Amino acid sequence: MGGGPRRSDESEEASGHMETTSGAVAQAPDAEGGQQVPSARRTVDGYLRAPFPWYGLDEAFTGPRWLMQVGTAADGAVEHGSIGHGDEPSVRTEATAEERERFAVVVTVAANPSRRSADGTGLLEATTVSSAAWLAGVGLLSFTWPGQMDHSLRDDWLEQQTETAWALADDLDGSDWSMLSLPVDGVPTPFHYRESEFGWVLAGATRQGVLIGAYGRGMSAYGLGFAQIKDIAAYA
Repeated sequence: MGGGPRRSDESEEASGHMETTSGAVAQAPDAEGGQQVPSARRTVDGYLRAPFPWYGLDEAFTGPRWLMQVGTAADGAVEHGSIGHGDEPSVRTEATAEERERFAVVVTVAANPSRRSADGTGLLEATTVSSAAWLAGVGLLSFTWPGQMDHSLRDDWLEQQTETAWALADDLDGSDWSMLSLPVDGVPTPFHYRESEFGWVLAGATRQGVLIGAYGRGMSAYGLGFAQIKDIAAYA
């Protein structure tokens, strides 16, 4: 599966590294203003610099597709990025807005072994299926606002839920996850899958040397399939 859950004594260091590279995925729009387009949205340059293939939903999905953002390491190397499908999600307080949104986001993560940092002073943790699960979990949270929650409390709630997402991603063999087989480039592939009141999250490894995380709401994960994107520039 491209690497199992990290041990708990590695979690703090690994979490810190993934936080530095995952801001693009976790960046939430301005809730008070409704939907806000991030500054780097629809910029394909970062995607084109990636040394790995990008994945999205396969051709069975015929709805809108759109670029989100890429995440980079300290040396500027592209490590992961997201492709959106369906309705463009927004953080809003109205439950009816959330109910109307139907979206799935596919996160492609480079499967890297443990390696030296760009400046040679430290060691970056290996990316594993747990990394993809965490990025997907935080991505879902970035577009989630529990009903009846005051604006001033959301930051505290988000911090708490982000820690929970990390703990869940660090324990893929735990009872919170089930196994789901979905096609990747037409090949049945096992994924770790979980549902919550906010949506669903899944993560797995491909035969192409990359990891896939995905999250969504309003679209069932059970009928999804993934495929390598032949021309990412067409999404710009």
